[in-house]
Formats: sequence, C-alpha cells, structure tokens
Amino acid sequence: MAIKAVRGAIQIDNNSVKAIEIGVVRLIQKISAVNNIFIENIISIIFSQTKDLDALNPAAALRTIGYEATPLFCTTEPDIIGSMNRIIRVLITVDTMQSLKPVYLEGAKKLRLDLVIDGK
Repeated sequence: MAIKAVRGAIQIDNNSVKAIEIGVVRLIQKISAVNNIFIENIISIIFSQTKDLDALNPAAALRTIGYEATPLFCTTEPDIIGSMNRIIRVLITVDTMQSLKPVYLEGAKKLRLDLVIDGK
C-alpha cells in the first residue's frame, strides 16, 4: 500500500444546490480521470468551501453518485481578505503507487497557475 494525496479546486457559478452538485461531481470525475483513480482506491476525501457557498454540503453532492461508503469531510475556508469567491477545494487521499496530478477548474485555475491541467 502506498498512500498519496491529490488536490483540486473549482469555482462554482452560483450558490445553488444544482450548481454545487454539478461542480463537485465534475471536479471529482476530472481528478479521477486525469489520475486513473478508482473509487475503491480512495481512502478519504476532504472538502473545503468558501462561506458564500452554503446551499449544499459538497459531500452530499458526491454521495449522489456512489460515494456512500467513502469517508467524506467538509469544512469552511477561512475568510481571508481578497480570497476568491465560490470556491470548493478538495484533498483526495488515495492508495496508489502512481504520481498524481492536481486539477483546477473554471476560475479556480487562477489559484495555482503553475499546476493547472486543462479542464476541457
């Protein structure tokens, strides 16, 4: 067993249940696809979200697509002056031997331009 972690983030269009669901699912699916991660290899997932996203907990969105048995945790980002709005960040802990690539989508690409993988 080799434990590694991968990060990612997405900027959500608006504070609605649907927008958060779509964004969270898209982010996790993109990270999984880029890194060839399968749900059975995920140890846990930690989400953080900015305080302006309060319509839905990201874990609730992910549970709708089969992550009921995966340990999921959510927290609110610190309210830092000048921080981007409507951001959901994720840290996925995985049992894998491969190198993992972070994924930043939509406006969240600005958070780490040095690490951006095209989210098309």
